[in-house]
Amino acid sequence: MNNTSGPRVNFDFEHRFLPPVFISVFIVGLVANGWGLKSLLQKWRKLKIINVFVLNLGLADILYLLTLPFLMVYYFMKSNWIFGVTFCKITRFCFNLNVYGSIGFLTCISVYRYLAIVHPVRVMRKLTVTHSVAISIMVWLLVSIQSLPDMFYIKTFGNTTESCYDTTHQTYVEDYLKYSLGWTLAGFCIPFLITLGCYGHIAIVLWTRKRIDKVQKQRGLKLLLILILLFSVCYIPYHVLKNLNLWSRVLLKRQIFYKWSNTVYIAHQISRSLVCLNSVLNPLVYLHGNEDILAQLRRQLQRACPMFSHPTSTNSGNVSLTQMTNFNQSLIHEK
Repeated sequence: MNNTSGPRVNFDFEHRFLPPVFISVFIVGLVANGWGLKSLLQKWRKLKIINVFVLNLGLADILYLLTLPFLMVYYFMKSNWIFGVTFCKITRFCFNLNVYGSIGFLTCISVYRYLAIVHPVRVMRKLTVTHSVAISIMVWLLVSIQSLPDMFYIKTFGNTTESCYDTTHQTYVEDYLKYSLGWTLAGFCIPFLITLGCYGHIAIVLWTRKRIDKVQKQRGLKLLLILILLFSVCYIPYHVLKNLNLWSRVLLKRQIFYKWSNTVYIAHQISRSLVCLNSVLNPLVYLHGNEDILAQLRRQLQRACPMFSHPTSTNSGNVSLTQMTNFNQSLIHEK
């Protein structure tokens, strides 16, 4: 039911909700991605094709995480942007690079896994690290081209307080909705369908081919679950609610207000916090794709909890003959 003089949207919600989310994502995401990138770079001479995509995935996360302190200040100051018009656009541009760059590199990882499992002989021998580097450059270029028009929309507006819009000012919301729908189709829907198709086929192959060992099946299905988690939690709600919120703003501009407009606005702000979590969840791809990182994590946990690395009393009867001989010799020397 529409109402031209109904209640207005509660814009204070984002000031209370987003800053704590940004702080948590910044701390956890910076530590997780920094550690993951460090581990990958230490093995840079042994980089595999898939690790090149994982490396770029981490760089996209770091690029966005470094802008979060400025957004924290912005929302803590009740949407008062003090860093200038240019830096506002750069900050929003980095967010878009992170979201659509992450989607792009996750799609590359999915296609690579598909080729490695379904067409291991026909295709995989022809792929090299040079190919993966070239593909990564193309992903960055395509994402930048898709995100570039967003920078030409008005991002700041105000008299005493200056906003830094994640979309644009209400004056241009109708044009921005059209751009956003096309952007969603090219930057999200098509890569999502490619990823879904790849892993749907992979799941069928893993369960129908008996010659594939159990470990490989488990690894493939785990990565499938990670990607389903990323898309379901981070990307699908964000794109649906972003466009729905823009449509609500278009109606509001036409002086048409629906009771669900406030609910859509709040849900959109929650989806913005969820899409930020991709910078925290992406390191799961690091852990899955790199056994060296898993080994380092186990060693760190053992150092943090020495009790887990000590043998228990139940294993005292399993001491080897060599260990017993060395122990006896040390007793003789002490005497």
